[in-house]
Amino acid sequence: MATTSGISVSARPKYESVIGLEVHVQLLTATKIFCSCSTHFGDPPNTNVCPVCLGLPGALPVLNRKAVEFAVLAAMSLNCRINETSIFARKNYFYPDLPKGYQVSQYDKPLSEHGFIEIKTAGGAKKIGITRLHLEEDAGKSLHEGFADSSETTGIDLNRSGMPLIEIVSEPDIASPEEAYEYLTRLKEIILYTGVSDCNMEEGSLRCDANISVRPRGQKELGTKTEVKNVNSFRFIREALEYEIERHIGIIDSGGKITQETRLYNSSEGKTYGMRSKEQAHDYRYFPEPDLLPLVVDAKWQKEIRDALPELPEARRKRIVAAYGITEQDAQVLTLTKALADQFEAAAKAARSPKRVANLVQSELMGRLKAKGLDIEQSPISMNGVAASADLVESGAISGKMLKDLYDLAFERGKDFAVIYEEEGRPEQSRDTSALEKIIDEIIAANPKQVDQYRAGKRTVVGFFVGQVMKASKGQANPQLVNELLARKLG
Repeated sequence: MATTSGISVSARPKYESVIGLEVHVQLLTATKIFCSCSTHFGDPPNTNVCPVCLGLPGALPVLNRKAVEFAVLAAMSLNCRINETSIFARKNYFYPDLPKGYQVSQYDKPLSEHGFIEIKTAGGAKKIGITRLHLEEDAGKSLHEGFADSSETTGIDLNRSGMPLIEIVSEPDIASPEEAYEYLTRLKEIILYTGVSDCNMEEGSLRCDANISVRPRGQKELGTKTEVKNVNSFRFIREALEYEIERHIGIIDSGGKITQETRLYNSSEGKTYGMRSKEQAHDYRYFPEPDLLPLVVDAKWQKEIRDALPELPEARRKRIVAAYGITEQDAQVLTLTKALADQFEAAAKAARSPKRVANLVQSELMGRLKAKGLDIEQSPISMNGVAASADLVESGAISGKMLKDLYDLAFERGKDFAVIYEEEGRPEQSRDTSALEKIIDEIIAANPKQVDQYRAGKRTVVGFFVGQVMKASKGQANPQLVNELLARKLG
């Protein structure tokens, strides 16, 4: 945990932190929010622009219907109340990558309000309130480039100008950096399930600003807050909050006063630095956007959107635990993404034992993926491959050792399980009783000490004999048959 005084937050019982998060999510529409320019990421600078998103005089915005539907879908997934009528406003401020000198957003009449996300904490489930979710356009991007003579130049790329965003503002209900991390994880998971965004933080599809204040424990009045902006990972947000809490406490304990400001986090140093004084709402001089009519999402339209709402992660976890007899931990892993959950359910319905499919994902697949630095979507073994391997183990056709070897080969060659199984000649466990008896007789004859221990009552020694038989048979002996033959021959 980052500290400024060498004392962790948990060791400061007289203070408590209050955290609120503002999350910007870029919507996965093909075109921008107020014009028909492409939203494709990575195109050459200033190629996806037009008079509307360049802010040229006389250009009029036209609202993207799909952006509205995506925003409402996201709001519904976060338990928000949809306001039938909302108003777009101009948020006035100057910045080089804001060509109009204002941003079209929503202010006093947003699209939706009063939602919540439920998170898990050490003390149990906790609801984090969502103040509002509203639509707005994105600004452009400033690109800073340095040269050998230490000079720096800044270029402006307006491809991002006019990208459709939703801003999700939480209530100040978050009490710790850990709760903030959990909230963001759940939020991203829910948004991904709806399909309204890819939430790619590296490409700026999901960005988070964190507001943090500290007060004496039990005090109702909030302390002076600071805002940490432009943090590009949930882990860094947690670290930045930990640092800020300790910085606030250090200033308060020394008799100083917190300055309300916007700060940036340097992840390599683990510290925040002041950027500018924090703006207030009146600084932006909000007023209704005169070129856009009020947005009306009536009951009929809301119903159409709600009908498209998919089963959300938490509800899906509860259902598949009950439907397939798997553990909550298994369900947590298998529902990380909607695509993975869909694949698992398809495989589980086709497999003899859904529980074994889930177990193989946890015990055999995830470890190999972690070792290779791969996400589960990049696995060479598909869910159908896991289901096929589960059926082979369930039927006794292959042993656990054989399965491990086949999985290793699949990862080495980058091929699915079924392909490897065919390439290896469809190996199966040996059920040749006479051949196994010969192996067992040789092992018993070579290990008289262990035989005496077994016959003296030390039954756990049988594991030694099973291991020797499996080794001699190169893992192809049927374990159940081996145990039966050993029990008979050892007496």
